Amino acid sequence: MTTVPPPAAPAPEPTSPVQAGALRDGALPPVEEVRPGVWTLAVPFRSGVPDATLVYVIEGTDGTVTLLDPGWSAADDLTALREGLAATGRSLDEVGLVVVTHLHADHLGAAAAVRRATGARVAMHRADVDALRHEGADAAANDADIASWGLPGHLRAGVVAAWGSGRRIGLGRTTEPYADLLLDDGDALPIAGRDIRTLHTPGHTAGHSCFVDEGDGLLFTGDHVLPRINSGIGLGGRTSTNPLGDYLASLRRLDRYADLEVCPGHEYRFRDVVTRARTLARHREERSRHVAAALDTLHEPTLFEVATRVPFSGGIESMTGFLLASALTQTAYHAALLGRAGEVRPA
Repeated sequence: MTTVPPPAAPAPEPTSPVQAGALRDGALPPVEEVRPGVWTLAVPFRSGVPDATLVYVIEGTDGTVTLLDPGWSAADDLTALREGLAATGRSLDEVGLVVVTHLHADHLGAAAAVRRATGARVAMHRADVDALRHEGADAAANDADIASWGLPGHLRAGVVAAWGSGRRIGLGRTTEPYADLLLDDGDALPIAGRDIRTLHTPGHTAGHSCFVDEGDGLLFTGDHVLPRINSGIGLGGRTSTNPLGDYLASLRRLDRYADLEVCPGHEYRFRDVVTRARTLARHREERSRHVAAALDTLHEPTLFEVATRVPFSGGIESMTGFLLASALTQTAYHAALLGRAGEVRPA
């Protein structure tokens, strides 16, 4: 998840005032029952930090419990999950399935620890499993990209550490097998008595998936659509397609789910996913216009020079490490989607 300023359009109204109030106050929201047998609880990113992943607890008719995005775990500490489950009247021992929207550590991080503690199966889209298996090779290949960006010398080491050969997208919190159940678009989750379907929404990562529960009127969106944050693009390893194009197409896939309540991976629940998705698409279109204007103005610029003309939060000059690398790769995605990648000069 990459935080950037929200677009000019207002953020959607929360359907959970409690979650919105906690976000405003910098506190963790309490456990809430979203529907009969469906709860949400918050797991902080790390000790003492109020930012959190919203974990969804789904009860099957056979009494087993599914965790959707179990959140972050350091040193196999599952205290937040145990306490949250206890507040729903359930326990970690009853968990039989862990479903993950995407491979980032604040969503996938606790999955291996839950599997070790309970024997639960882990389910994730196969494209993100492949990305984890290739993360070492992908990170090393990124070094060549970084060398071509025209970065000022004092910024290169930090970018290589965060995005190149030093990068680990799983942050060391994942182990083989990364998933026991490989998901594809349209697959039903094996939860007794419920029909929850996989909706492949690549862009944030190659395998990012939302999950559709039309019976309960819920759409679990992970980091694909959040109420106030514009999620980063292409943050799951190297792909054969343009993650920006994938993301825009994935936003359009949400048009048929306008009536569902959105259960995102962070912040708060809300409605009208279509309006929010269109706002996010307009933000990307505006970014493309800035990239096009830079290419119109500059003569054979480096990627860094193009990015200096794009209004990132605080300006590209204020960025280092992961944020800087993400901004530069997104600039490259925009140039490629415009059909103008050849106008950017390798340093």
